[in-house]
Amino acid sequence: MVVYCDARVIGKVMRIGGGRREYKKHCEQAREFVLKKIESINKIYKFCFKKISIRNQKTRWGSCSKNRNLNFNYKIIFLPERLAEYIIAHELCHLQEFNHSRNFWNLLSTAVPDCRQCRKDLRKGISLK
Repeated sequence: MVVYCDARVIGKVMRIGGGRREYKKHCEQAREFVLKKIESINKIYKFCFKKISIRNQKTRWGSCSKNRNLNFNYKIIFLPERLAEYIIAHELCHLQEFNHSRNFWNLLSTAVPDCRQCRKDLRKGISLK
């Protein structure tokens, strides 16, 4: 399956743009993708959560609320799979550790052993703007 978006490589940074039209076009596809990945990754953790939302955010790939709601940027479907899995596992881990302590990173490394490298790759090579 090929998915098109306003994705451009500028220098060594891939920029993933897209407005409301792109969001509406890809929202359900992103929801299906995220639900499938959560089902797979959460077999490891068995965490309980309330709601999963797909949003059009400009600065975040995902978030987890104190109410146990998980939010993900629809643009997650344009990322390499290992980075998308990292983001999803990262937010799932916040259901148990609502911080970035050593315990959090140890928990995350259960599902994503190279989580530190994924974090670096995501920060240095991809922009949401």
